[in-house]
Amino acid sequence: MSPSPTTSREWHLTARPNGWPTPADFALREVPVTEPAEGRILVRNRYFSVDPYMRGRMNDVKSYVPPFQLGKPMDGGAVGEVIASAADGFAVGDHVVHGLGWREVSDVPAAHATKVDTSLAPLSAYLGVLGMTGLTAYAGLFDVASFKEGDTVFVSGAAGAVGNQVGQMAKLRGAARVVGSAGSDEKVRHLVEDLGFDAAFNYKNGPVREQLEAAAPDGIDVYFDNVGGDHLEAALSSFNVHGRATICGMIAAYNNTEPTPGPRNMALIIGKRLRLQGMLVNDHAALQPQFVKDVAGWIASGELKYEETVVEGVEQGVEAFLGMLRGENTGKMIVAVNQ
Repeated sequence: MSPSPTTSREWHLTARPNGWPTPADFALREVPVTEPAEGRILVRNRYFSVDPYMRGRMNDVKSYVPPFQLGKPMDGGAVGEVIASAADGFAVGDHVVHGLGWREVSDVPAAHATKVDTSLAPLSAYLGVLGMTGLTAYAGLFDVASFKEGDTVFVSGAAGAVGNQVGQMAKLRGAARVVGSAGSDEKVRHLVEDLGFDAAFNYKNGPVREQLEAAAPDGIDVYFDNVGGDHLEAALSSFNVHGRATICGMIAAYNNTEPTPGPRNMALIIGKRLRLQGMLVNDHAALQPQFVKDVAGWIASGELKYEETVVEGVEQGVEAFLGMLRGENTGKMIVAVNQ
């Protein structure tokens, strides 16, 4: 193992974006690294995550998670190896997942770090298929949406980190039909030919409502919403009676500077007796043991595929984040911290 570093680079938010973020809103700064205090560990990060929810944290508004502070390091999921420990239960060389990403080296409270088993999957997978992303898909489909065998499922943003897992999990548990939307013809092909979706469409090729009705002519029972906007409106139109929606994200509106109009067909919720429920993955921590058991088994058997779009270098962190917002990733977007 290489010697402990004396400095670390970390990304700071320097201005609150108005609309789409730009590189000028961020700064990569070098800070000193010191030995960890009692109860803490020093982690050399190997990968950190960039996620859609981080855009909301760049606004100074009250939400379910505090906003990023100006002039302070940003945070988010990261995985790495312990290079110094002042905490019981953690030794140098352990691999851990924690929440102080966006930097090369993290000084982490041991209580906020979890050791991971790299024999089950590569380290980076704990930011995706075996991490928050995978648990979001698992809990959102099976718990929040009350999925049952024989359901027809529609997933928006289906080529993204959460969406592609939702579709595959639905098929593994006996969905009658799984339909996905994506932003390019290549992603549509990938969903059907590689990931086993029954149908998919490019939302840029025509009205979402019309394309969804063609892809699911008998209606849908479950909608997993990562997009909002016209996708949610289309889902309301296509729902069968007693349909259920998991409202996980609304990336279509994250960079808008004006309020986004709601679906124009909300009255359908009444007659169809629909259930639309928002979700935050932290509410479903109790599912973690069963989630890891099921997903690790599906990975080992080859039944569940997972994908990563890896951007090399901590200095590319902001570009990776912006690329994720633009939909340039297939599967989970992560940054490899090369040191």
